Amino acid sequence: MPSTTFHVDAVLFDMDGTLVDSQAGVVGAWEVFSASYPGIDVKQILSSSHGVRTVDNLRIHCGITDPEELEREAERFEKAIVTSSTENGRQGIVLLPGVKAAMDELAPARTHPHPSWAICTSATRYYASVALSVAKVPVPDVFVVAEDVEHGKPSPDPYLLGAKLCGVNPANCVVLEDAPAGVRSGRAAGCKTIGLLTSHSRAQMEASEPDFLVQDMSSVTYKRTEHGVDVTVHTED
Repeated sequence: MPSTTFHVDAVLFDMDGTLVDSQAGVVGAWEVFSASYPGIDVKQILSSSHGVRTVDNLRIHCGITDPEELEREAERFEKAIVTSSTENGRQGIVLLPGVKAAMDELAPARTHPHPSWAICTSATRYYASVALSVAKVPVPDVFVVAEDVEHGKPSPDPYLLGAKLCGVNPANCVVLEDAPAGVRSGRAAGCKTIGLLTSHSRAQMEASEPDFLVQDMSSVTYKRTEHGVDVTVHTED
């Protein structure tokens, strides 16, 4: 298996589909919302909504435009992810392959003197905090959530802010993403990108043009250095 190693000042992780798998809860939440919005096509939404902020998905698919209503419904939706993730025998919110090894290496050292890793998610702070706690992923010093940016992915804003809060140039960062919108966000921010095949098809991910495309986080290893992280990507022949 060929490998490529490069150095970055910071690693910027997406959350859902990259660090944790909450798809069971997302499906359940859309099923809950289909009762309130009977015109929505859950199957179509699930094929295109991943990696996009809940407020943006509700605006697009449910036609909600009032800001206060959007905020209330986004909170209700993300609480439904948590509560429905274990209903009817669903697996719940679980850690994805390779994540524990990554956290074991990166989490102990939070500054070098700048943080060397961050999470930049489209989820709200409430849901993201709960999901990380359930999956036992440590919360990093730099934790960018939906409320922190005016424009969500595929806008570059989440990853630009993540790099800024780490005190580093985004061009010296690598983004790990499972969604085309997230890869496009990372690329637009000027970061190197690693796409994961945990939630979308190979064709969908290839269309977003990540620098590397691997199955999941188990194909990527990290080694902390004095001034950042050495990242090794193991790709298929």
